Amino acid sequence: MLKHRGFPGRYPGTDFQFTIRRASPKGATKLIVRERYRDRRHGDKLADEGFLWALWQHFGTDPFERGNLDAGRLSWLFGREVVPAEDPFDPESYEALLRIDEPRARASFPDVFER
Repeated sequence: MLKHRGFPGRYPGTDFQFTIRRASPKGATKLIVRERYRDRRHGDKLADEGFLWALWQHFGTDPFERGNLDAGRLSWLFGREVVPAEDPFDPESYEALLRIDEPRARASFPDVFER
């Protein structure tokens, strides 16, 4: 499992995790598309925005390996702002390649790109 050095481990001042410390002996947690409802807590929305900002700062438009990025946090963006960068895509692989769908990410989180 690739560890993304310099990537923030969590959203500052919270317990919202961005990375994991070690690979699971059972294998990577499957990435799924999680529905973001309008009534989500403000902290959850800020964590999504902070995570996308960190992805943008770290990788930009380049494809990146899933590695030690937290599956739960990725799943909130997966299928919308973060999409597979390879075909076929294995959602249960630490080596899976992803990329930011910049037009969709700009529409969903415009403040991320204005910082």
